Amino acid sequence: MDANLELGAVNPLVYGVNHGPWAVITERTLPLAQEAGITMLRFPGGNWGDENNLQPYHIDQFALLAEQLGAEVSLNVRLHNGTPEQAAELVRYVNLEQGYGFRYWGIGNEPTLFATSRGDPEYGVARFNAEWRAIAEAMRAVDPDILLIGPELHQFGPDLASTPKDPFGLDWMTEFLKANGDLVDIVSIHRYPFPQGRGGRAATIAELSTTSAEWDAIIPYLRGLIQETTGRDLPIAVTEVNSHWSNAISGEATPDSFYNAIWWADALGRMIRQDVAIVNYFSLQSHPSIGGYGLFARSEPRPTYYVYRLYRQFGSQRVHAASDEARVGLYAARRDDGALTIMLINLSDEAITKPLVVEGQEPAQAELWRLDAETPAERLPDIAFTSGAQFSLPAQSVTLVVIK
Repeated sequence: MDANLELGAVNPLVYGVNHGPWAVITERTLPLAQEAGITMLRFPGGNWGDENNLQPYHIDQFALLAEQLGAEVSLNVRLHNGTPEQAAELVRYVNLEQGYGFRYWGIGNEPTLFATSRGDPEYGVARFNAEWRAIAEAMRAVDPDILLIGPELHQFGPDLASTPKDPFGLDWMTEFLKANGDLVDIVSIHRYPFPQGRGGRAATIAELSTTSAEWDAIIPYLRGLIQETTGRDLPIAVTEVNSHWSNAISGEATPDSFYNAIWWADALGRMIRQDVAIVNYFSLQSHPSIGGYGLFARSEPRPTYYVYRLYRQFGSQRVHAASDEARVGLYAARRDDGALTIMLINLSDEAITKPLVVEGQEPAQAELWRLDAETPAERLPDIAFTSGAQFSLPAQSVTLVVIK
């Protein structure tokens, strides 16, 4: 890596999560959530917003939580059985009557599944494009300053063959960008690598360990498609993401597992390196009875929570970094205080020792932070850092080096 080669800003909204009326943050978990440095809340995450109408009390309770966390808000209006008038009224209540000033707005959730999940087998991209546009224009008429996020597609892949198609064989993203690329401000996708197929089993550690690398293909493909179709360089948002879309729990690599934290640290690092604008992990909290996907269970954090505790100390300017070891993720940034931060993720089940070369970095004292099976994102004794010296990473671990 090159300490002097900065590549642009880390968008602070990559440290976001989903939240919804089904989830609860208590007096016990609120201080922990505040310590995590969560920067955006997407509400209501998942398909709840297409099955229910948001009420003023939902909005008011959610706005209070966002204020307590110091987080930006992304609010999704109803698409399925929703109307432009309902969406416009929601914008009016939120931003004009209550003065919350929410900037980021989505329309619906995963319309790519309406043909199966909503009992409408002929629901396709042409109908969606028209409905999305009508709602978007009605919302903009109330508040022209809002930023529109879409199309919120499920399971977006790294090439045309793997992206969602409608019942008539049309590519959802391509057709959406053709029809609404002039209105959308941020292009959004969802991705859960497991389970693969309805009723599929949960992933093993070996299977999950290889999937974080897919972001190095998905984001460049989407960015190229946006530029080719619209002629614009629109920001990209990954508004739902986790290892499993199902209610998988208590497995070796399910969302509540320790290994999910290792995987997520690397997946998030890759999205930061690919200059993604918004990332919303799914989700902030989930009771064990409905799945292990929340950062919090009922009253305690799950392992993936600690990834945010480490990334909160990551820098704000991306620095060039690359690993020659396939099992190790390496990401670096410069903080506002001038410190160089280096995130190293060992995805393998073996300890790895290799030279850590940082061109342009003089020998210096460095903080050392560690997340592994015995260490929940804790600070270890400082080290004397010298570029090129051997550096050891425990098996299945995340290590943060802070060189001030």
